[in-house]
Amino acid sequence: MVVDDLEFMNILRGKRIKLTLKTSSYLGVLQRVNPNKSLVLVDGYGSNGCKFPGSKVFFGHEILNDDDDEDEEYINFVVIDEFHEKFGPAVMHIKKQHVVGVGAEGVEVYKNGRLCWLQIATKNKVYLFDILLLGSRAFKNGLSMILENKHVLKVIHDCRAIAGCLSSQFGVKLSNVFDTQVADVLCFYSETGGFLPDRVSTLQEVVNFRLKVPSSQLLSLQMKSQLTKEETAMWCKRPCPIPLLKVMALSVIHLQPLRLVLLDTLMTDYMALVDSYLNSGCYALDDLEHACMGSVLELPSELRQLEQMRSERQERASKRYPVTEQGLLARFNPKNPSPSKTSSSAQEHNHMQPDCSAPSTVEAPSSTNSDPHQKRLSSPDPTNPDPKITW
Repeated sequence: MVVDDLEFMNILRGKRIKLTLKTSSYLGVLQRVNPNKSLVLVDGYGSNGCKFPGSKVFFGHEILNDDDDEDEEYINFVVIDEFHEKFGPAVMHIKKQHVVGVGAEGVEVYKNGRLCWLQIATKNKVYLFDILLLGSRAFKNGLSMILENKHVLKVIHDCRAIAGCLSSQFGVKLSNVFDTQVADVLCFYSETGGFLPDRVSTLQEVVNFRLKVPSSQLLSLQMKSQLTKEETAMWCKRPCPIPLLKVMALSVIHLQPLRLVLLDTLMTDYMALVDSYLNSGCYALDDLEHACMGSVLELPSELRQLEQMRSERQERASKRYPVTEQGLLARFNPKNPSPSKTSSSAQEHNHMQPDCSAPSTVEAPSSTNSDPHQKRLSSPDPTNPDPKITW
C-alpha cells in the first residue's frame, strides 16, 4: 500500500489528491498524515459529488491501489534499472519509432542539477530509465543514439532544461525536437491575431486546453510542478514510490496526441485558405483564355482575408484578455464576460479559452504484457479523476 510510505505521503500534504476506497472515492486536500497510517482530508467531495463538511479521516486499510481495479484499461510502463535483460530490448524498440515523447525528472534539472529519470513514450508503452542507477553508461549504450537521431522526432514540453542537462552532464546533443510549449505559444499568437501571452503554459494547462482533458485528471501533473527543492529529492529515492512512477509515465503519454492537435491548429488558417481557393472558381475554363500572367500573380481576394482575420482576432482578444504593461495578454486571467453578450458570441470566442468540462479526446494506448516486472497503469478516463495520484 502506498500509505505505508509515510515519507512520500507527507510530501503530498497541502495538495489535492484522490483516495479510492472499496466502495467509493474522495477528492480533497491532504491535511495530515498520522503515524498510524491514517489520512485527514479537508475541502473534499465524495464520489457522489457532495462536499463533506470539515475534515474526514481515512485509515490505511480502507484505501485501495488503483491497480486493484480490473475494470479499467491499462497502459504498460516499464522501469529500466539494469542492463542485463530490459535495457537492450527497450532501446531497440524505441529506435524503430518515428515519434516518441520524452520527459525527465531530477533535482534542480533547470540548474544543471542531478538527472534521476528519463522517460520515453512510444505509442503503447512508456519506458522509465533510472539514470541514477544506470549512470552515463545508459547514454553510451544506446540512449544517445536515440536522442541525437535526426530521424526520430522527440516531442517534449519545454526542452530547455532537458537539452541543457543532457549536453552539460552527458555530452548528448538533443536534435529533431517538437516542443509543445513553443507550438502552444504560436497557436495563441495566431488565434489572437498577433498577441503574445504574458507567460508560457505548463504541461497540464496545454493538455487541459488543447486535448480537453478535465483538470480533475491532471492533478498529479500540477502536484509535480509544485514540488519544492526539498521535495524533488524524492526522485532520488530507491525504490521509487509507485505513485511517482505513475506521474512520470503519465507526464509523457499525452505528448504525441498533443503534437497532432497543435499541428492541426497551426494549419487551420492554411487549410481554410486552400479551401477558399478550391471554391473560388477563379480558374474556370471560360476564364483561362482571358487570364494573363500579371492577373494570375496578383494577390487574390482569398488571401487578402488574412488581414481582416488578424484584425478581427485582435479585437476579440483585446476584449477577452487584459493587456499587461508590456503589451502581452494575461491569458490565464481572462476578463469576466459581459452579461449582455449572446451565447453565440460566447461560442465564437470558445476556441481562445480552456474548457475543463469537455471530455477527453485522447485515449491512452492499452496493451497486455505477461512480464511480471512490468507495471500496468490505468489510462486517462474522462469519468474518473487522474489515476496518477489515486491509490
